Amino acid sequence: MSVVEVWWGRVGDARPELAEDLNAVERGRLAAYARDGDKARFLVGCAIVRRVLGVQLLMPPASVRLDRSCPDCGRPHGKVRAPGVELSVSHSGELVGVAFHPGVAVGLDVEVVDPGIDTDALGSVSLADVEVEELGRYDGTGRARAFTTYWARKEAVVKATGDGIRADLRKVVVSPPDQDARLVEWAGYDGTVRLVDLEVGSRHAAALAALTETELTVHSIDAGPLLAH
Repeated sequence: MSVVEVWWGRVGDARPELAEDLNAVERGRLAAYARDGDKARFLVGCAIVRRVLGVQLLMPPASVRLDRSCPDCGRPHGKVRAPGVELSVSHSGELVGVAFHPGVAVGLDVEVVDPGIDTDALGSVSLADVEVEELGRYDGTGRARAFTTYWARKEAVVKATGDGIRADLRKVVVSPPDQDARLVEWAGYDGTVRLVDLEVGSRHAAALAALTETELTVHSIDAGPLLAH
């Protein structure tokens, strides 16, 4: 059994003192965000990563060594990595989540369910034909949630594998929204993926993927107290 910790913070957890946990590169990225909501989500995500690892490594959060280098260009905007642990960060709306596992690659995705989303336009570039057909069973808010469930599941998978935005989501076929989450098919990928939906309330959809054959157990933890001190 693979146990994954997912720590959840909120935009409201952001406070100026958390910037003291960040390194110079992260503070530069924080300052570059124009919107307060984007600043808060980035700050909370960084602080969760650094404070959770700081507790585990018995060191100040600011001393935790992280690697954010992009595998394509080398600039520090890639997936965050740390020695001896697998991480995945995701944020949308009010929620910020970070998944941790000591050895198995993980992918976390959380998305706001937007009733006004253009599911037809987005579905044409992200859903397989069978998924488009299944989505046609839904309408209104149910359609928006079904599409967002598809999207979160797919994003979790490609984050776990490291393909990210390079992946063609139309080829990443997942189970219908009213069924347990699983990867049905991905042409050209023959690895094992475990996929689960996460309970995050009615305003969001979230999924977690892990590259393991064993069953996943997810421990969801409120990061609020950790960020408050």
